Amino acid sequence: MNLLDGLWGILDLLLVAVLLLLAMAAVLSSDRRRSMMLFIVFGLVLALVWARLHAPDIALAEAAIGAGLGGALLMATLRRDTHQQTDQFPQHPVVLWGAGVLVMVLGTMIAWGLFSVLPTVEQTWRKGAAVDAQLAFSGVSHPVTAVLLNFRAWDTLLELAVLLAAILGIRALGYVRSAYVTEVAFSQLAVWLVPLLILMAGYVLWAGAHSPGGAFQAGALLAGAGILLRLAGYSHAGLPTTRWLVRLGLVVGTGVFLLVGLGLLGWGQGFLHYPVAYAKWWILLIEMLATVSIGMTLTLAFMGGIPQKEAA
Repeated sequence: MNLLDGLWGILDLLLVAVLLLLAMAAVLSSDRRRSMMLFIVFGLVLALVWARLHAPDIALAEAAIGAGLGGALLMATLRRDTHQQTDQFPQHPVVLWGAGVLVMVLGTMIAWGLFSVLPTVEQTWRKGAAVDAQLAFSGVSHPVTAVLLNFRAWDTLLELAVLLAAILGIRALGYVRSAYVTEVAFSQLAVWLVPLLILMAGYVLWAGAHSPGGAFQAGALLAGAGILLRLAGYSHAGLPTTRWLVRLGLVVGTGVFLLVGLGLLGWGQGFLHYPVAYAKWWILLIEMLATVSIGMTLTLAFMGGIPQKEAA
């Protein structure tokens, strides 16, 4: 082991220690704003951990969705809960530390359960070798995209269905509050940043075929653009003002994904078993529409309901 490997090992240990301390501080803090900020920082550090584990796809998703959009949702929730004071949290140290220890025990039990069913290194190598052996028939050149959109497309379809069910529940809450009141400078900044976010989303979507990226990361970037517009005072956050267009955008990702699977099943190929010659184009179509649905879903989740002036 050379000096550089030793330094990387020390860095990894520091990341683990910081991650555990941030988790404890976020759980034990009696101030909601402080807990929210610690949660966001925890997500960013966790993204670094995933990057060190050579999982850039998960690192990008954690930074964009876990820390970015998750933090934005927490801020929106805190804004709606202005009448509830932080002193309603239990302040007694015994209660706080007891809750923290309970969370750690439960987390340890869950981690033990997960580690007990994790595959061995040899099994993981065999699965990776199996993916690499079939990669040429998947329609894409990136193994993660091949697994998510071809070999295990069922999982991705169900994830989109969960998002759709969640946003239907959120829309059932009724109409959202009025838009944020912001300074002119921030609104002008949003005008410059939103096109860049949309351009980045398009690149991440296209790059997912051969490098880290894909629909979920691209959709998170689109949602970031929508949230930025909302914070800048735009009541619809860049979403369509016609109700049927909003509904179409929310269901098109899951709907087309399901229709493609059923169509292939009727064609005799099996559910979501793409013909090799057309696999790339089916995957590209599904990812493009899924990106739109994910972006709209996460934006509406931040808004917390139906826009006030959404037309029928």
